[in-house]
Amino acid sequence: MGYVVVLVTAPSLEEGETIARAVLEQKLAACANLVPGVRSLFWWEGRLEEAEEALMVFKTKEEALPKLIEAVKGLHSYTICEVLGLPIVQGNRPYLDWIEDTVQP
Repeated sequence: MGYVVVLVTAPSLEEGETIARAVLEQKLAACANLVPGVRSLFWWEGRLEEAEEALMVFKTKEEALPKLIEAVKGLHSYTICEVLGLPIVQGNRPYLDWIEDTVQP
């Protein structure tokens, strides 16, 4: 079984916390870190844009990722929200076991 780190940006810390709590309450992730004050530069509708955002970093199992993506999309205010799952190649075995025992998609 694989484990993933999932990156999600939100327009505010408050929206990020709402999304993180919903994902955790559904046991789609074992942990969510909220990082305020992320400065993002990106292309949107043909223009270079800037925004202050909050970053969520989830730790979960690969099998939970589809449901996690749907949960985020259902709560997110962006038309197209960032939800990127990155594989965990190695990790502290007790931490990975904790993810395994916590996430119940």
